[in-house]
This record gives sequence, C-alpha cells and structure tokens, in this order.
Amino acid sequence: MIDAHQHFWCYTVHEYPWIDESMQPLRRDFLPARLSRLFKRTGIQESIAVQARQSIAETRWLLQLSLKYHFIRGVVGWIDLQGNVSDQLQPFTGAGTLVGVRHVIQDEPDDRFILRDTFLRGISQLKKWNLAYEILIHPRHLPYAVQFVRQFPDQVFILDHMAKPIIRKGRFSPWREDFESLSKFPNVSCKISGLVTEADWKQWKPEQFFPYLDTAFECFSPDRLMFGSDWPVCTLAASYEQVFHLPMTYMQKKGYAESDIRKVFGENAARIYGLKNHK
Repeated sequence: MIDAHQHFWCYTVHEYPWIDESMQPLRRDFLPARLSRLFKRTGIQESIAVQARQSIAETRWLLQLSLKYHFIRGVVGWIDLQGNVSDQLQPFTGAGTLVGVRHVIQDEPDDRFILRDTFLRGISQLKKWNLAYEILIHPRHLPYAVQFVRQFPDQVFILDHMAKPIIRKGRFSPWREDFESLSKFPNVSCKISGLVTEADWKQWKPEQFFPYLDTAFECFSPDRLMFGSDWPVCTLAASYEQVFHLPMTYMQKKGYAESDIRKVFGENAARIYGLKNHK
C-alpha cells in the first residue's frame, strides 16, 4: 500500500512563505520518522515524497532522504522547467528515486503560465528521463491544463488533489465539466488527495466528499486514481487516519472490488510512476 502524495520539511519562515498564519500547526519540522509511525495505524507501507518548495536543493534533500528511509519509494521534485532541463537532471542520474517533477502552477500570477513556450519546451524533455509531470492547479486552470496536456500525448501526467474543487461551498460547475474534459486524455491520472483542506477545516463530514469522488471515479475509473494523504498539510483539517479512511470507506460503501481498492491504494502508483524500475 502506497501513499502517493506526502511532504517533508525542516521549517523556516524564509523557505516556506506559503505556510501563513492560518496554517500555524504546520510551522514545525515534519520528517520521515513521524510519518512512518502513522503508517502503522493504516497499513500504508510506502510513499511518494512531493516537493513543497521550488528549489533544486530541496529536490536533492528529498532524494537523500529516500536513500536513508527505504519506505520513500519515489520523489517528485522541482527543477526550473524554463531553464536547461538536462543540465539540472544530469546530477540526479542514478539516484534511482526521482520519479517526477512539479511546478506550483496554482501560485503563478499568470493563469496561462502552463502554456508558456519556455515552460512547454521544458515539459517536452521529461519523457526521455522517464519522469512524470504533476499538475498542481485550481479549478480555473483546468481549461488551460486541457490545452497543455493535448500537446504531449506520450508524457505521463498526474493531476494533484483533483484540481482542488471548492468543496467548502459545495460548488461543482465548472469544475466538474472541465475535470471530465481533462480525464479524456488516457495519459493523465489523478490523485485523490488534498480534499479535506478544500472543505471547512472544522466542520466537514465524509458525505460532503462523496459527490466529488463520484465524479473522479466516473471520469478516471479505479485504473487511473491514486490515494494520497497530502500529509502533513492534511492535518490542518483531519488526522492521517481520517484522510486514509475517507476514500477507503467510500470505495467499500460503493461496492468496489478488493482488486480496485488495491489499485487505488498502491498498485496504480507503482505502475504509473514506474516504481518497479527503481529501488
């Protein structure tokens, strides 16, 4: 069983400015030993560590952690995709655990950033390095993501957090329609992650998420969905166990087969990230 989306950091105000006053509980260190203790309560055995700041130094640090803690099966790091991609990736050759890269599109002032020529040029080089690209966006970016993905039919793409539907307001359109459009590309997968922090942090109920999960399963099917905790960000609204049980309970209530549950909770991550080719 694999948690396909979690983070580590040694907190400083300077390096993590996105952790604002509303996220006070996150203003401390979150390291592998703490996460491994949480695994024992859920049955999760391995994870994918995802970048939390846009820094080559962080990518290098996450790879070093993955060598020390073998439950970290893969790292989704950051590189400057508008720079020389090969020069940046070459030092990581042989590291064995770099499985993808991500840029924080959701924070870019330009909503069309993902369509910039310089950015597209960088994306075009990822396939030869066998790296996935993770799409981190808000619902308003989905139409641009459709245009973006259309240009790279052979590149592996993974949509993070279901594109962050506005769950706290119970809003579906136009997220649902645009989400469905993106799902039509067979090279795009999606993470069931980051949902609790899109709801009311204090008063959410599991049933609030079910209509959004209905859409995700209808669009991507169990073959292209992956569970991710988004730990420790998820702890703003829920415990690790609650985040784990949310999609698990949903799938059980909907009568999904054990084989489908195994796909969503590990097998898809191993296949999509190509973990068999790594450690």
